[in-house]
Formats: sequence, C-alpha cells, structure tokens
Amino acid sequence: MGIFEPFRAIGYITAGGVPFSVQRLGSETFVTVSVGKAFHVYNCAKLNLVLAGPQLPKKIRTLASYKDYTFAAYGSDIAVFKRTDQVVTWSKHEEKVNMLYLFGEYVLSADAKGNIFIWAFKGAEPNSEPVGSISLGDKFTPTCIMHPDTYLNKVIVGSEEGPLQLWNISTKKKLYDFKGWESPVRCCVSSPALDVVAVGCSDGTVHVHNIRYDEELMSFNHQIRGAVTALSFRTDGQPLLASGGSSGVISIWNLEKRRLHSVIREAHDQSIVSLHFFANEPILMSSAADNSIKMWIFDNNDGGARLLRFRSGHSAPPRCIRFYGNGKCILSAGQDRAFRLFSVVQDQQSRELSQRHVTKRAKKLRVKEEEIKLKPVITFDCAEIRARDWCNVVTCHMDTPRAYVWRLQNFVIGEHILTPSSGTETPIKACVISACGNFTILGTEGGWIEKFNLQSGISRGSYIDTSLAMQCAHDGEVVGLACDATNGSLITAGYHGDIKVWDFKTCKLKSRLDVGKSVTKIAYHRANGILATVVDDMVLVLFDTVAMKMVRRFEGHTDRITDLCFSEDGKWLISSSMDGTLRIWDISLARQIDAMHVDVSITSLSMSPNMDVLATTHVDQNGVYLWVNQSLFSTSTNIENYASGKHVRNVCLPAVSSTERSEEEQAHNSGDSNQSNVKPFVIMDDQIPNMITLSLLPRSQWQSLTNLDIIKVRNKPIEPPKKPEKAPFFLPSVPSLSGEILFEPPASSKETNSSTTENTNQKKMAELSSQFSQLLQSCGETKNYSAFTDYMKGLSPSSLDMELRLLQIIDDEESEDLEQRPELQSILSLLDYFIHELSCRNNFEFVQAVLKLFLKIHGETIRRHSILQSKVKKLLEVQSLVWQKIDKMFQSARCMVTFLSNSQF
Repeated sequence: MGIFEPFRAIGYITAGGVPFSVQRLGSETFVTVSVGKAFHVYNCAKLNLVLAGPQLPKKIRTLASYKDYTFAAYGSDIAVFKRTDQVVTWSKHEEKVNMLYLFGEYVLSADAKGNIFIWAFKGAEPNSEPVGSISLGDKFTPTCIMHPDTYLNKVIVGSEEGPLQLWNISTKKKLYDFKGWESPVRCCVSSPALDVVAVGCSDGTVHVHNIRYDEELMSFNHQIRGAVTALSFRTDGQPLLASGGSSGVISIWNLEKRRLHSVIREAHDQSIVSLHFFANEPILMSSAADNSIKMWIFDNNDGGARLLRFRSGHSAPPRCIRFYGNGKCILSAGQDRAFRLFSVVQDQQSRELSQRHVTKRAKKLRVKEEEIKLKPVITFDCAEIRARDWCNVVTCHMDTPRAYVWRLQNFVIGEHILTPSSGTETPIKACVISACGNFTILGTEGGWIEKFNLQSGISRGSYIDTSLAMQCAHDGEVVGLACDATNGSLITAGYHGDIKVWDFKTCKLKSRLDVGKSVTKIAYHRANGILATVVDDMVLVLFDTVAMKMVRRFEGHTDRITDLCFSEDGKWLISSSMDGTLRIWDISLARQIDAMHVDVSITSLSMSPNMDVLATTHVDQNGVYLWVNQSLFSTSTNIENYASGKHVRNVCLPAVSSTERSEEEQAHNSGDSNQSNVKPFVIMDDQIPNMITLSLLPRSQWQSLTNLDIIKVRNKPIEPPKKPEKAPFFLPSVPSLSGEILFEPPASSKETNSSTTENTNQKKMAELSSQFSQLLQSCGETKNYSAFTDYMKGLSPSSLDMELRLLQIIDDEESEDLEQRPELQSILSLLDYFIHELSCRNNFEFVQAVLKLFLKIHGETIRRHSILQSKVKKLLEVQSLVWQKIDKMFQSARCMVTFLSNSQF
C-alpha cells in the first residue's frame, strides 16, 4: 500500500466512439453510454447521472439495454448486468464483438469474422448459451444490424464490402441479397413508413430504399466529404431525416421536398457516433467522439434546431490543472482550447467557462467553434480571495503575446486583455497572482516581466535588471514567477538558470542566484518560502528564497519532469515525469518516501488544499484522475508503513466507477490470510460484500450503553422524596408513633402480601435472566445468533446492563469447579457471540457498544482467569482484522463524505 491510491476519474461523458442505447421506462427516457471500461446511465429529462456500472477488464466495444438489464461487449465476451450487478457472461465468440442488437426476446451479437449468435432473453434471467448462430461467410464483414418494422423475425445486415442481406433469425436462413452501392455500409435505420429504410455509406451518401421492391426512392449527398456514421428518422409527423458524418456536422433532410432542410454546423468537434429522435417529440439526441452528449430541439421559426441541454468534457487531453474552491472544484485547461471547471463533489456542476459569443460568431462566419476559441492554455494561476470583486484567474496561451483574465463567479472571460508593454511582442510563458488578489505578474519569452492591476487591467510597473544589456528582467525566457505571502518579494526564474528576487512594490532587484544549469519549471510554497526548481538534468533542487541557498537536492527521475507541486503544509514535494513515475519527497527527511508507476505518463498534477486528494492528467487521456491520500485517512502516521527508498510500485489508473484491486493489494491480503487461521469475513445472504451492516436502532439506544454511568449520575435525584402530610380520606391508614402514614392492607392478604411481592419480583428476574441465558446457549449451538441479537436489541440500556452484571463472578479465587460455574460458561458463550458477529459484520455499531460495556464490566474477571484469555486473544485478532478491512475499503468513501460535508447544495 502506498500513500496515494486510485479513487476515481472525472470528466468522462462518452468514450471510445461507442453508440449509445436509448430506452423508455414508464414516462421517463434513459440513455446508456460507454465511458471506457464502464457504462453510465443518464436520465434524458435533465441528463443527470442515475447509474454507474462496474469496471470491466477491457474497454466496451458496443452496448444494448433493456429495462434494468445492460449488455456490454468487451473483447470477445458479453457481460450482462442487472442494474450494476453482473448476472452472466456470454463467451461463445472467438473474435472481437463489434455489434449488439436487441430484437424482441433475443439479443444478436456479431463479431469481426461474420459470426452472429442469437441469445434468448425474455426478461428473466438470461441463458448462458446461445439458442442459435448464423455464419455470414468470410467475404461479408457485418457493420450494422437493423430490424424493419412489421418484418417478423427478420433483420437486415450491412457489410463492409457494400451489399446487404436479409435474414430470418428464427429459421437461420438468408432470404435476400441487396447489391448495395459499391461503398461500405456504416449505418442503417428503419423509417416510420413501412418497407422503407435509410442506409448511410462511407462515400457520404444517404440512400432511402424500399426493401420490399428493392428500389431506391431518393438519395442525399453530404456537402462535406466523409462517411455517414449515424442516421435517425423524426417520428412526430414531420418528414425529416437526420444524418451525422465524420466531420461532426448534423444534416437534416426533408423527405417530401427531397432537399436539405437545415444544418447544425456547431454540433460536435469530432465524428458523430449516434443520433436518435425521441418518439413523437421534436428532440434529437446526438453523441460524438468529442466526449459529449447533446440534445437539440426543433422549435425555431425556420425549422432549425437549437441546443436544449448537453453534458460534455474535454475532447482533447488537458495539459494544466489546479484545485479551486477549497478543493471542491478543479480548473482544467485542455488542448481542445476549452477552459473547464470540474466539480469533485457533483458531476452536474461541471461546466466550460464561456469565451463570450463563440457560438454566435462561429455561426456567422460559418466555421467551427474550435477555430474561434482562444489558443490552448499553457499555464494559469487563480486566487480566491477577491473572487467576488473582480476577475481572479489569469491564463497564458500558446504563442500568444497577451494574457486573458476570467471571472469564475460568473464563469465567463473578463473584459480586460493584458498586453505587456515591451518593445517586441513575444509569447507570454508565465503568470502569477499576488497573495492579496489585486495584481498579476506576467513573464514573456523575451525575458520581460510586468505587473498589472486585475481590477482595471492597467500596468503597474515593469521589473528591469539594469545590469543586462537588454532592458528586461532575464536574458532569456521567463519559466516561472512566484510572489510571497506579504507582497514583499517577487521571485522569478529564467531559462538560463538565473533566479532573482525583486522588491514587489519598487520593482527593484534585491538579490540573485545562479543555479548553473537550465531551469525548466518552478514551484513555490508561500508559507515556508521554499522554491523548488526543475533543472534540465532531471534533478529537483530546492532553495531557501530568504537566505538564497540550496537546501535540498532530489534525484530519481529518469526522463523529463512534467510537473511538481507542494503539499499544503509544505512537508512534501510531489513530482511527475515522462518515465511514468510519480514520486513523493519528504523535505524534512530529505528523501523519497513513496513512488508509483502508471502505464500512461502524467502531464500535470495538483494537490488539494485539504491534502486529501491528488489530481493528475495523463498523455492521451481526456479525463482528470483523482487519488486518495491514504495517510490522511489512516490511523497510523508512521511513514515507514509506506514504500520508501528507490522502490517503485505499479499502480493502475483510477477508474470511472469502482476499481479492481491491484496485484500488490491482493498479494498483501493473501499473505495476511496465510499467517492467520481466522476467517473473519463471513458474508451473509442479505449482506453486500465488503460492507458492514448496521442495526438500524436509534442512536440514543446504543450510545446510552457506553454512557450509562454518566446517565445515572445525571438522573440522580437532587433531594430525597418528601413524605405526604396526610393520606387521602378514602384510603384506610394505621396511626403510628413516628407520624408516618401507614396504609392498612386488606385483611385477606395482610400476612402474605410482602412475601408474594418478593416472590413475584424474583420470578420476573429469574425469567428474564433465564431467557437471556437460554437464548445465548441455544443460538450458540446452532451458530445462528439472530434471535439472541433481536432479543438484546429489544432490551432497554439499563436492562441489558443488568443482564451483563448478573454474569459477574463474585468469588474471584480460582478453584477446581470454576469451569462448571454457569457464569463462566455464559461469559465464554458471550465471547463466542462477539467473535461470530464481528466476523459477519452484522449490527456493527450495536455490537461494538455491547462489547465495550461487556469489557467494562468483566474486564477484571477476564484478566484474572486464564480460561478466558485465549478467547479474548481470538476476539482481539478478529476485531483488528475487521477494522483493517473496513479502513481499507472505506477510505475512498470517507474522502467523499469529507467533500459532501464541506459542500453546499
């Protein structure tokens, strides 16, 4: 186990170019999409996430859904899920499965070699074996499957070679061959009109065909070259056909007028994957390979579509991230020219920051939005202290001599554009916002450094080193800027290895330091004044900016270092490299305390202010990956418990949903099981694996067990009870010399009243104690303690305390007949009960409270008698193993609870 363990990945909406699956349940419509190795289910009413599937061994290649069931093909296998539980795996295919088609009571699956298997599915548990198969031959590679309406048991299969075939899946016979159009078929859909289908080909043509007479009714050709990848007919009475191509443009065709009706040019940035018109609604849903789902409504006066709602993420890998909002959000800048804000708490709150009228300008100029947007962000800085007053984010863009400001309170770009006043225009390479949030400092490729006011956008001075021949700050590119916590000093670093400290207000040079090697990146910790630099020989060098001396030097990376950051407390330095490793350096110990290796190199990283989560971005990955800080949620604070020295552990990337255990964790768990014969984790039928079951009792009932002494002291009467002055007139009384009022008992029961009362109380006490002991003994024989637990849960805290105290051994001296005493046998049975319940993890909080009360009462007895010590040792072992397992399984959950407790909805 290391310091950082995989948590989850955010920012994934769709992945892999897999078509979505739409189904209607009651009055609501749901769409199932692939997000790599898992699937997500969205409610189409608001496109909110309602279900996240588990992690599969490989990426999903195609999807299908029916009611609560989801069919996901990965590799040559097909997994069948009932909601999120996998019920069966179909493994008949020998090649990769490319298509799944839900057809009535059957599911058709087709692989790359032209083999189609038919799986029976009638809404009950699916069969594990197919009911039939069809071989299309070596010269027919299937690309799409479609069922024409009213054609019983018949499907049309399109091919990569061009022809289409009509098959009867009931008789497994081919009924007809369609010649095609000498172009590979990419998609095929049925129209609301009988016998009419639409076929999309790779040459960009859409053919509307009558399959009954094998006649072409009409054809359309995309203006932009590219394959037709998706088709859908409108079903609310309007004769419209939507087609999507590899260029990301959606074309709407009028079937009555046989011409183009409208074009949605700004639909997607990449190839369209799926299109779907909702039944009897003017709403079109589309998905593409740009990691987005969009819904379009046709309510414009000209019959065109407008964007109704959407969910999107980065369509290209992000290159710079930073935590914002006390760790609740992450700012991310991607190569797709988008600047996004991801919510760690709730995915629905994620959004892209507006660049002001991009859609309107792109539509006017008839170009893509991507061409209108600003160039990709290479670095940025943010400050939360003045977020409500003015812009609080500054971004530097690729090959751009200007910097832009953003107002995160409104999620929009600011009005001011910051342009340095240097003689020559050179791209801005570094930026920083002062600790007060009033100023930003920019550094250019030519060595110029200038300060600006964020509120007005006006320049407030330039930093010039008079010793240089050129009137600038550095003789070369400015690679990093940093400002201290009191606005007293500005620290700058040049590419040639010169680090300079300036007076922030007067802009005069105070001191300088020559590293001796080229510096490529810096990180600064404001609290302790430590500056970390990355030199070109892959070494991390730390400097004290007050004394201007080197204090630490860390070596270990074998390739270019991509990013580094400090922990909030300044104890750790975290660095990533193109060699695929992430290393954690302890500054006080001056050594590496942990290192992990991932398959995909890390390009950027950021540590949350609470130090509970680390965020990373990776090469060719469109999402942001979160890692949990195990040391923060662990009871042990000893660094030696984690990896140290030069040991590098292999770790898988966090998954979108639940993750599988790493090989190291499995080996660790297997090693523990070999060392101990205890089997504490017995999963019951009604219990979820790797979880605990609570008793569902009121909190006051089980918490009172541990606080009975305090409750008794608190409820103790302040004054003794007062004697009544005289009895009511209707109660007969007996006069006494002391003045006390004595009531006269009935004549028939004067002699037996006291004895009867005492006998009744003794009988009740004996029955209560007998029931407690009998249930404990009978349940111990069958190893089923549910009845005994229910009986204890029905007792009040004081009654349960009395039952446990009745088992006390008053005579503590050991004797020969000690083993025969009923109190000792009951204590042994109770210890067996605690061992069993802790192993099963049932009624967890109630059993823990009872165990605490039991040890409080009988702790001294257990210490004095050796007969009980062996049982207690086994109980301690089980308790330790259970808590270790719970801590390991719930560290991620505790991290999410921390986020939820700090969030405001």
